[in-house]
Amino acid sequence: MLQTTRTIRSVCSLSQNLQNLQINNILKAASLISTSKYIQQTRGKKDDSGNISSLFIPVPVKPNPDDINVGAELTGTLNKADLLKVLNKFYQRKDIKQLLTDNGLDNYLQHQAYVSFRRYCLEAKNLPVDLHVVISDILQGAGHVTDIFPYFLRHAKQTFPHLDCMDDLKKISDLRSPPNWYPQARAITRKIVFHAGPTNSGKTYHALERYISAKSGVYCGPLKLLASEVFNKCNGRGTPCDLVTGEERSYADPSGNPSGHVACTVEMASINVPYEVAVIDEIQMIKDPGRGWAWTRALLGIMAEEIHLCGEAGTIDLIQQLCLTCGEDVEVRKYKRLTELKTEDTALGSLDNVQPGDCIVCFSKNDIYSVSRGIEATGKEVAVIYGGLPPGTKLAQAAKFNDPNNSCKILVATDAIGMGLNLSIRRIIFYSLIKPCVNEKGEKEMDTISVSSALQIAGRAGRYGTQWENGLVTTFKPEDLPTLKNILSQQPEPITQAGLHPTADQIELYAYHLPNSTLSNLMDIFVNLSTVDASLYFMCNIEDFKFLADMIQHVPLPLRARYVFCCAPINKKMPFVCTMFLKFARQYSRNDPITFDWLCRNIGWPLQTPKTIIDLVHLESVFDVLDLYLWFSYRFMDLFGEADLVRDMQKELDLVIQQGVIQITRLLKNSESGYSSGTGATPDDEDYAAHRKKQNYLRGNRKTNLGGGRLTERLLAQGLLTPNMLQELKKEWNRDDDSGDDGDGPKKTRRKRKTK
Repeated sequence: MLQTTRTIRSVCSLSQNLQNLQINNILKAASLISTSKYIQQTRGKKDDSGNISSLFIPVPVKPNPDDINVGAELTGTLNKADLLKVLNKFYQRKDIKQLLTDNGLDNYLQHQAYVSFRRYCLEAKNLPVDLHVVISDILQGAGHVTDIFPYFLRHAKQTFPHLDCMDDLKKISDLRSPPNWYPQARAITRKIVFHAGPTNSGKTYHALERYISAKSGVYCGPLKLLASEVFNKCNGRGTPCDLVTGEERSYADPSGNPSGHVACTVEMASINVPYEVAVIDEIQMIKDPGRGWAWTRALLGIMAEEIHLCGEAGTIDLIQQLCLTCGEDVEVRKYKRLTELKTEDTALGSLDNVQPGDCIVCFSKNDIYSVSRGIEATGKEVAVIYGGLPPGTKLAQAAKFNDPNNSCKILVATDAIGMGLNLSIRRIIFYSLIKPCVNEKGEKEMDTISVSSALQIAGRAGRYGTQWENGLVTTFKPEDLPTLKNILSQQPEPITQAGLHPTADQIELYAYHLPNSTLSNLMDIFVNLSTVDASLYFMCNIEDFKFLADMIQHVPLPLRARYVFCCAPINKKMPFVCTMFLKFARQYSRNDPITFDWLCRNIGWPLQTPKTIIDLVHLESVFDVLDLYLWFSYRFMDLFGEADLVRDMQKELDLVIQQGVIQITRLLKNSESGYSSGTGATPDDEDYAAHRKKQNYLRGNRKTNLGGGRLTERLLAQGLLTPNMLQELKKEWNRDDDSGDDGDGPKKTRRKRKTK
């Protein structure tokens, strides 16, 4: 009896395996046939994958797990091969395709839904009773293949939930009337004053005078440095003012009570607090592909009796149109440059021709390194400023350059000097006129500097009330000078559109309707479905947001927290920062506090004075990681709870980076010699002590051949060095060896551990 039972089970198992094999073969054959027909149908037509439908990811529909096959008991089992023939015959009918189109399924959705429906029918052990009976009737000649349509449409809507809520999605992403998003601002009568003029025209000065004299006010600037400058100026004039940036809160009142005045970065501006006066600086950045939405939000949403805008005259028409939609008038006050700005008739030609007060503007770090090294080779001291440096280092370099009693008289900088720093520059020298920029698709490309950027940078030459009141501007290469003269003779390009960006609330509503979509996918769908008044607005680039969303998609996070994480201001080109961002997200998802000790282990603290350019770049990345921690500390206070210690660490690191920037030529020299300190490595928790010992060992003096080894090849491959730079460094190294310079840097800085 037992043997008989085993035999029966074996036969049943074999039968089931054969049936599964048959189904799989049918599915493979059907898939090949269907795909072939689909390709033939769409060949010669516009690619459907490029439309909005391709953004909707099919949701798998699982068969009913019931053990009892009621349909089979009523009408008998279905032959899978016959079932496939019926399904194919159904899908090939033109009237069915038209019905599906009428129900919102284009060719792409029809094909995807059919593939899903066919697999569902062939793989399901038990079909729904109603569908089973209908198919059985068709096979027996008692029904028609079109009877399948209601069941197919039901399946299609389960596969693509957006078919039932497309109208709701379009309403959510209707962005044609942004002024209506801010009812509190619309409820008051606001006076709009536009202070228009070039750099060094006094436009911001007049706006700030009104701001400081008001009972309450908010200053919105594009950079932390500008907000800090207004914060210090306001408090220095006796008007209590607080500072609010993404990473910092400073109060004029030691007890922490908020003041009537606030200086903030534009993204941090409150639209719920009433003010007497608001100042929105650099209003032309409303066109910025990534950040323009913040200026739009501030302009339309701030609750202030007076709003003073400062920026380029090319923005006037757009601002007037935007204010017209709010029922507001704009008073325009135009300013002229206070001092003369003259374009020279000759280019610099050689670094030997630099003079005190000169600033050479470069558009890449490689050029920064090359130019600063070349100037120091002539015996002149150089100050260096570029965007990746911490604010303290930038200010220290600016102070050194501005100090009449300091031996440093030459500045090498990127366009980071265009705003945010008070500099006493006699002459601006454009090392190149080709600059990396972002096109409308969010892609980086090289192009000639825009009129607006050129005027902004050139205008930094000469400053009212300094030793260099009248400014000069020229180029390094003679062939660039005619182009520069042509650019500077033009007016800034008119700005015609203001940026917009999906809010967290809007994305949450999308997620409610499309619960199976990723955040990156939701953003894509939102942007593609959005309706924007193109005569006034554009959708800001969301590629950086999507990059972060994709990076942490596998990390389990609530949607609101995920959205906040993806708004973090990080440079996605810095791998170490991206790695730490991912670690922060993982810690948060586990509800584990990101402590000071955890942070120290993961960044390799304490860090030491950089010995090579690679070290310096890594320290800049570490500083950005600390900035990121502070940014999170104001949004997730419970888990990022040691901001004070991190801020102290950041100040110490700022000093270490300053030491590295001061010795930038020596860092290049060490890089060429093959010197490696191992600073760029990130230790695991278990290897922390070993990593520290390794760092200390590697920091010992070593004699190596200049220009040899893998590091040199790596720096050349990365574009940090060129063969010409290598030859120059060999000459400098030989000269230093003759003079007895051992190349030792400053003593390392050690952190004193704090105790609570």
